[in-house]
Amino acid sequence: MNIKKFKSFELNDFNRPYIISEVGVNHEGSLDKAKQMIEEISKAGGDAVKFQAYKADTLASKYSPAYWDTEKEKTESQYELFKKYDKFQKEDFIELADYANYYNIDFLVTPFDVESVDFLDPLIPAYKIASADITNKPFLEYIAKKKKPILLSTGASSISEIWRAVEWIESMGNTDIILLHCVLNYPTAYEDVNLGMIEHMKRIFSDNIIGYSDHSLTDNMNDVLVTAWHFGAVILEKHYTWNKNLPGNDHYHAMDYNDLKMLVDKFNFNKKIYGNFHKGYLESEVNSRRYARRSLVASKAIETGKIIEGSDITCKRPGTGIPPWMIDNVIGGVALDEIKEDEVLKFNKIKFSN
Repeated sequence: MNIKKFKSFELNDFNRPYIISEVGVNHEGSLDKAKQMIEEISKAGGDAVKFQAYKADTLASKYSPAYWDTEKEKTESQYELFKKYDKFQKEDFIELADYANYYNIDFLVTPFDVESVDFLDPLIPAYKIASADITNKPFLEYIAKKKKPILLSTGASSISEIWRAVEWIESMGNTDIILLHCVLNYPTAYEDVNLGMIEHMKRIFSDNIIGYSDHSLTDNMNDVLVTAWHFGAVILEKHYTWNKNLPGNDHYHAMDYNDLKMLVDKFNFNKKIYGNFHKGYLESEVNSRRYARRSLVASKAIETGKIIEGSDITCKRPGTGIPPWMIDNVIGGVALDEIKEDEVLKFNKIKFSN
C-alpha cells in the first residue's frame, strides 16, 4: 500500500480521506476574502486549502469558448472569465501561504504557467495539476523536475492518456504521483459522476494513490464524497466558497463552511465506526464473553462418582464454566463431587472421559 504524508496526515486506505477545499478563484480578487476562507476551512476541519495561479494572457486565447454551463456562469469566453480573477501576484500567494500555515492547514496551488511553478515551489508541499494539462508534456516535465508530490486530475482523459502523463512525470525521476478521478463538467450531473472509475483506476494504477475531485452540486455532496471514499479515494477535492448564493464562477457547485464541517464530522464518525481492520473481540466485550455465552449445566442433581450421561447436562448462561464445545469430553466422564441441579459445571468437579 502507498502511504504518503501531508503535514502529519497519512494518506492510506485506513484513514479518513484527506480533504482539499478548492477555493480556486472564488475570492474574486479579494485577499481578505481568500484569508476568510482559509480561516473557515481550518475551523471546519479541512486539511488543505487550494488556490489557482494563472494569467489569462498565457492561459487562453481571446477566442477560447466556454466549456461550462453558461446558465450558471454566463461568461462565454474562457479568456474573459480568467481575466476577471487573475489579479493575485507572487506576494499575495506568499501572504496566503503564511496565513494557511498559521491556521495549520496545507497550502496548495494549481499553477498554469512555469513562472507560477517557480515562485510557488517554496510555498507548497505538492503541485496540483489541472485535468486540462494532462496532455501538456513540457509543462508536466517541468513540474516533475521540482521533485515534489504531484496531484494530477484526470478529467476528460482516457486510460492511455493518463498512462502517458504518468510516464512523462516518471521519466524526470519523479514517481510521487497521486491520480484524482474527475469529470470535467461544471457542474457534473450525478449520472456522470461515475465513482466506479475510482475502483478501475485503483486496479490499473496500483502503484499510485487514487483520489477524487468533485464538480457536482452540493445537494447530495455527502453521499457523493462518502461513496467516493468507499470506492477507495483517499484524497477528496471539492470547490469551496464563502457564499454559495453568489452568481457565476465556481460558487454554484462549491461547499461552504457548514457543508465542510458536516462532511468532516461525517468522515470522523465513519472512521470511528470503521474501527479495526482485523477481526477480534474487544476489551469492552470481555464481560459479554463471560456472561452472555453458555456453559454446560447440570439438568438434574448428579451424585459423586456418577458417570455422566447426555441427559444429565444442558447448555445455559453464563459462560463461566465448562464451555459447550467440550461436551464430548464431559459425557462419559465422572463427577468428582456432588453437583446440584442447574449448577454450572466446573473443571474441578469433572474427570473427563478423554
